[in-house]
Amino acid sequence: MAKDLAKEIGYIYIDTGAMYRAVTLYCLRNGLFKGQAIDETALRQQLDRIRISFELNPDTQRPMTFLNGENVEEAIRTLEVSSHVSPVAAIGFVREMLVRQQQEMGKEKGIVMDGRDIGTTVFPHAELKIFVTASAAIRARRRFEELKAKGQDASYEDILHNVEERDRIDQTRAVSPLRKAEDALLLDNSELTIAEQKAWLTEQYNKVVHAQG
Repeated sequence: MAKDLAKEIGYIYIDTGAMYRAVTLYCLRNGLFKGQAIDETALRQQLDRIRISFELNPDTQRPMTFLNGENVEEAIRTLEVSSHVSPVAAIGFVREMLVRQQQEMGKEKGIVMDGRDIGTTVFPHAELKIFVTASAAIRARRRFEELKAKGQDASYEDILHNVEERDRIDQTRAVSPLRKAEDALLLDNSELTIAEQKAWLTEQYNKVVHAQG
């Protein structure tokens, strides 16, 4: 939904969740996890080795995530990364680094940014904030179908557990917990089609444009 809006209005789309997933992938590849626990000291020492960037796919016109020059768009969407990303995202110095990068990206405006703390921490004064939610079961079903469509092995039960656990960790973490900003519009898209939610979002965007115009 965020990607489609950015494409339609000519804004840059930034998936901040992909940035945390890229850091998580780096940690997995470099042996920084011991089970679900992460070696924070080693990660802090290696932060300057982690470079995340986005490039537009010329065929799909969708952004691709790059980690140290490598296209990791597919690699960061695996269940292994999904099941390890919340502990990484809860680390204060990781969030500080990525929030600084995100705020730098937004200085010139003209962006649609997607993530779990954008309206509360990254851009508390954004012109339009949407807090999107859906039931855990429906979000797990969507991710399951997305992975199957890509030809990846997936278990619905494992994905549902991962979604519920990520919500629990993200809502209770000390730094930038997941919560709805007071001035954000709530969109529960559990029962909406893609076309319906797209129409709703476009309407909200146009309201803000007209109000400022």
